[in-house]
Amino acid sequence: MVMKMLCAFFCWCLLLALCWPLAILAVVLFPLVWLFLLPFRLLFALVEAALSLLKAILFLPARLLSPRRP
Repeated sequence: MVMKMLCAFFCWCLLLALCWPLAILAVVLFPLVWLFLLPFRLLFALVEAALSLLKAILFLPARLLSPRRP
């Protein structure tokens, strides 16, 4: 995680050196894009939880009928 952030920072520094208006625009737009995508991330988490619950319900009879492992 730290390495990924460090790489992103160095890429941004390179962009700042080559084309500073684009780098400043990226800094301004990043939080706005993150806020725009937040509901979709929450929806994905909700759908993933619902599908995990459905999977647990469907596999419950198989887990109850399978022999116990020591």
